[in-house]
Amino acid sequence: MVARKAGTGEAQRRIQSIEVGFRVIRVLEDANGPMPLRDIAAAAGMPPSKAHLYLVSFIQEGVAFQDSETGHYGLGTFAIQLGLSAIRQLDVVGLAREHLVKLSDSTGYAAYLSLWGDRGPGIVSKVDGIYQGSLAVRLGYVLPLLSSATGQIFHAFLNEGSTKALCESELQELAAQPGETRNVEALRAEVAAERDTIRANGYAMSTNKVNWNFSAIAAPVYDYSYGIVAAVTVLGAQNSLRKAGLKNVVEQVLQTSRSLSTSLGAAPSSSRFQG
Repeated sequence: MVARKAGTGEAQRRIQSIEVGFRVIRVLEDANGPMPLRDIAAAAGMPPSKAHLYLVSFIQEGVAFQDSETGHYGLGTFAIQLGLSAIRQLDVVGLAREHLVKLSDSTGYAAYLSLWGDRGPGIVSKVDGIYQGSLAVRLGYVLPLLSSATGQIFHAFLNEGSTKALCESELQELAAQPGETRNVEALRAEVAAERDTIRANGYAMSTNKVNWNFSAIAAPVYDYSYGIVAAVTVLGAQNSLRKAGLKNVVEQVLQTSRSLSTSLGAAPSSSRFQG
């Protein structure tokens, strides 16, 4: 049976039987291991006889398999190949563009994406906001690790081996600042406490650190392996962000990071998103 669905242009033709069959695939994808037929049918919302017909076809194509001992069903080798092919084709910068545009449109502020590089987090994509102010975000700009919201996200969620050298260098620089009374050890303890807070909250915020009178809110972006691959950041004038409601802006940044992470294969139910 062919179903029609209204789209933004012409009506889109769909094959309903494929959509129904993918209810079975989604059940297998959500499972922790092979499942009995009755459980698959119940979760997919169809009779066992119907679910069995779809499973037979999926097994034939390698999308599913049946355990010869238990009779339970799971995802097959071709499903694995599909997943690996999808991973190879992922482009975080390309995928992020639409998300950044939506984030900037919804908040009115500049939104940008940063990736980790040899010298720290660098801005690789940006969308200017209508509340731009006097500060413009520059592509290629490398942000500090400990004093920028973006850098703090990488410090909190990237493996310590990748950030340790830069962290120690910046701690030494901070301790050497004129008028600074804290030594490196005291600063290190403060940074560690701040990192724990960021991990618990799931986002970082910096004010008057990189740019005076400007605030930045950043959140991590994960891929299918649940490792951080990027950071999404919003930048705006401090007073303007306060008037807009910081809580609302923070939630929009978090929602953008979750949505982009899901596009990269991270399951939205992961504990990574429970901060």
